[in-house]
Amino acid sequence: MNTETAVIKWRGLQNYQQCWQEMQEFTNTRTEKTLDEFWLLEHPPVFTQGQAGKPEHILAPGNIPVIKTDRGGQVTYHGPGQLILYPLIDLRRKNLSIRKFVTILENAVIAVMQDFNITATAKCDAPGVYVNEKKICSIGLRIRRGCTYHGIAFNIDMNLEPFKRINPCGFNQLEMTQLTHFSKIDSIYAVGMQLVTHLNLSLGYIATTLHTELNQGINQ
Repeated sequence: MNTETAVIKWRGLQNYQQCWQEMQEFTNTRTEKTLDEFWLLEHPPVFTQGQAGKPEHILAPGNIPVIKTDRGGQVTYHGPGQLILYPLIDLRRKNLSIRKFVTILENAVIAVMQDFNITATAKCDAPGVYVNEKKICSIGLRIRRGCTYHGIAFNIDMNLEPFKRINPCGFNQLEMTQLTHFSKIDSIYAVGMQLVTHLNLSLGYIATTLHTELNQGINQ
């Protein structure tokens, strides 16, 4: 089995808790020969609070559920029109530190933005990707047994209003933005494939296989 092959799964709209449980199960049961996977999907509206998240950063959630999760970081919002990428990667096999891996994720998003002729940057003191000081992509990871789960939330074409109900990523008055504020897109799927292409180059996968699993677990 060639461990330099990655599996890409486009999973459509996925219930957050169900997907989180599946990531944990995948990570807990994988072996040193298990292929790395990229899961691309969207979530129904949900706020997620990281392990060290402070409740005061959740201002007025209204009818949107709040889920405490085991990733790093504070509170963020997920909803339709936001591209989620969960990289299930064996960092030990890739000989990568967590900091280096976060940089690879940030640079892949920055490269996608460059594909659209948009200048984006990362910040060493606040992980994620920014355009004109507005955040377009959040990153939160969990490492278990040397392997990653959780990942990237990349705002593409969504309702940004729920971000005003929280202090995004724990920052008061942090403004959020999204790709369609700057450029037209073909589809969220197409952007996801661009993102995975850049990650493949950075992580050195020599081949990928694509699986499509649409409309699974859509009930929040």
